[in-house]
Amino acid sequence: MKVLISTDIEGVAGVFHPEQVRAGNPEYERARRLMANEANAAIAGAFDAGASEVLVNDSHGGFRNMPPDLLDPRAQAIMGKPRYLSMMSGVDEGVSAVCMIGYHSRAQGRGILAHTINGFAFTRVFLNERELGEAGIYGALAGEYGVPVVMASGDDVFIEEHRPLFPHATFVQTKRATGQNSGISLSPTQACEAIRAGAAAGVAAALLQHNTAPTLVASRTALPPEGAGLAWGGPAQRPTPLPFVLSGTIAVRIQTQSPALADLFCQWPALTRLDGNMISFEAPTVEAAVRMINCLSAMSTMLR
Repeated sequence: MKVLISTDIEGVAGVFHPEQVRAGNPEYERARRLMANEANAAIAGAFDAGASEVLVNDSHGGFRNMPPDLLDPRAQAIMGKPRYLSMMSGVDEGVSAVCMIGYHSRAQGRGILAHTINGFAFTRVFLNERELGEAGIYGALAGEYGVPVVMASGDDVFIEEHRPLFPHATFVQTKRATGQNSGISLSPTQACEAIRAGAAAGVAAALLQHNTAPTLVASRTALPPEGAGLAWGGPAQRPTPLPFVLSGTIAVRIQTQSPALADLFCQWPALTRLDGNMISFEAPTVEAAVRMINCLSAMSTMLR
């Protein structure tokens, strides 16, 4: 079974300040190694559970943060941008499960370094009237490929926000938020141990589903309500993970950080201006919505 590990940095243990997530300073150099160590822990956990192949996606900023020579050589690294599937690149390579490492709360959330895709450009992002952060957006993109999120790590606010979307997943809390740039963290060693165990548990559940045809599978045509997302099947009647799926045309609504950004984005004829800093568009799929949102993110550099 092939596993994709998508690795961000804001949810990594010991990371609290914007300096740590921006290239060009010693704080970032330390943080990118902490990021690689947590990725390695997830890689090890996936192989512990029986994965046959692991892809690790560098999913922060310019997508080239983790030094490749520090990554577990058993895994293959996905790095660099632009790429169509962005933080979920590799999900189209025949993977059966996704682990999200170092993820964070959505924009306007209470979590450490909370934002959604581009903190300069976007205040809030809604897909089909459901406010989502990066994990929700890219979890829905994985769901479009039929792949569940089976494990995720980050701070307590990230977990609180995303447990209803991925109720089947194993969550690992690396730190507790006390503010946007403050919190109480596990040591890097403790965090890596917990991530390895969590990844092994999540991948083991996916492997059970991969190897055993379930006798009953919940509908994948609608958003899972809180507490949903489990299918029961197989001789042991164990819970197996289901993808998080948004069906039909995807209605996207974005609150921008300023009216000037809305002015810029609405140069694109496909977008509709709803008010001073609220825009909207429709996309046929989550993948198309993600590609459009990332184009808007790139456009925003004109106003920096």
